[in-house]
Amino acid sequence: MHGAQLGAAVRAPRAVAPGGRLPVRTVGLLLPAQIELLDRGRWRPVGRPIVRPEAPRLLRAPPRPQGLRIRARGADGGLTPPRRVTVRPLILSAVGDVNFGDGPGTMIARFGPDYPWTSVGPLTSRADIAFANLECAVSLRGSPQAKKFVFRGRPSAVRAMRRRGGIDVVSLANNHAGDYGDTALLDTLRSVRDAGITPVGAGADAASAYRPRIIRRLGLRVAFVGFSTILPFDFRALGHDPGTAWGFPARVRGAVRRARRRADVVVAAFHWGIERATRESAAQRALARVALRAGATAVIGSHPHVLQPIRQVPRRRLVAYSLGNFVFSASSPTTARTGILEVSLARRGVVGSRLKRATIRAGRPVLDRSSISGE
Repeated sequence: MHGAQLGAAVRAPRAVAPGGRLPVRTVGLLLPAQIELLDRGRWRPVGRPIVRPEAPRLLRAPPRPQGLRIRARGADGGLTPPRRVTVRPLILSAVGDVNFGDGPGTMIARFGPDYPWTSVGPLTSRADIAFANLECAVSLRGSPQAKKFVFRGRPSAVRAMRRRGGIDVVSLANNHAGDYGDTALLDTLRSVRDAGITPVGAGADAASAYRPRIIRRLGLRVAFVGFSTILPFDFRALGHDPGTAWGFPARVRGAVRRARRRADVVVAAFHWGIERATRESAAQRALARVALRAGATAVIGSHPHVLQPIRQVPRRRLVAYSLGNFVFSASSPTTARTGILEVSLARRGVVGSRLKRATIRAGRPVLDRSSISGE
C-alpha cells in the first residue's frame, strides 16, 4: 500500500454547485492517474483516469449539498493527499432598478460613487453572481430624448457598482437605457464592460441585444437574457441599429431556448408591468409563462417601482414579478421598500430563495435590521 507521494497533489475548486461540473487535475503523479472519492469510509474510483496533466477530468458533483473528499492514485500506486470540496448551492443575488441619475446622482456627486453601496455592498458582494437592472444611460455624450424622465450617470458610478456592490450582470432592457440616444447607449455598453460587468438585453445591433450571456460559477453555466415591454418602442434594437431587446413573445421564446441549449440555468429579466401596482398583471403572467415553458429557471422583473409577489413554480423554478426600486429616488413608503433576492441554484433548478429586506433612504438602499442579523 502506497502512502501520499511527496510533491503530489490533486487540484480542484474548493466549492461546486449540486450537479455542477468539477474539474480535477493532478500534479506529481505518474500518469494515468485515477481520481478516487471517499464514500462511506472507503475510497472508490470515479470517472476515467487522467492521461494528460494539462487536461482536467470533469466530474459531475452530487445533486445535493455535502462535503466531498477526493484524491488521486498514480499508475505506480502513489497517492495525493485528500482534498476537500464543498457541494453547495450557487447564490444569485438579484436587485431591482439602479439609477445613477436623478436623486441618487445628486447624492453621488456629494458623497462619491461608493455612496449607493455603503449598506448593501457587503451582502451583494458575497453572492456568487449579483444581478441588477441598470436603468440609466452611462455617458457624457448624447442628447436627451423627447420623454418625461431622462436619466444618466457617470462611468465612475458603474465602476463603484462593480467594486463596492459586487454586481456581475446588468440588464439594459428598459425604458431609460436609450435616454440620451444611440451614441450614449453604446457608451453605456462600453462602460459596463470596462468595469468588468456583463450587460444583457441591449446591444450594438438586434442580434447582440437578444444574445444570451453566459456566466460560469461553481461548475454551472448560468445564462442571462433581458427584455423590455415598456415604451418608448423606438428604443428597441432593429437590424443593424443599436437598442434594447423587446419582449415579443416569439423573441423571448427563441432567446430563452438558445440560452437553455448552452447553459444549465437560465435567468430571464423583464422590464414590464404597471407602475406602483403591488400585484402582477395578466400580461406579466403570460410572458413569464412563455419564458418558463421555453426553459427559464428564474424570471426576474423590474419597472413597477414597488415590490411584487415572488412565486415558486413547479419544477424548481421561480418568478419575481418586480424587485422594485433599489438605487433610486423613492417618494412613498411602498416605493422605498426594497430588498435583495437571494436565489439558491443547483443544476436541477431553484432549491431555495429569500428576500433580504431594505429601505431606500436618500437614494440608497439600507438593509433592515432583520436582514443584517440574518433573521
